[in-house]
Amino acid sequence: MRRIPVSSRAVVSVGYDAGTSTLEVEYVSGGVYRYSPVPRRVFDGLLAADSIGTYLTTHVKPHYPYARVG
Repeated sequence: MRRIPVSSRAVVSVGYDAGTSTLEVEYVSGGVYRYSPVPRRVFDGLLAADSIGTYLTTHVKPHYPYARVG
């Protein structure tokens, strides 16, 4: 999945696959995780958030299943 760099202390890059509703997050720690099924509006909110780390903790992690892929 193609990811885009973001400005965050916790996250290096994020990507989204609309076909599978999958959000991919590369953390500063080196881990890469896929969250699914994540609606496009949640990904858009992530990109617009003042704090990507806080948005992930509040709007993504507690609501969507994930798997470490890297």
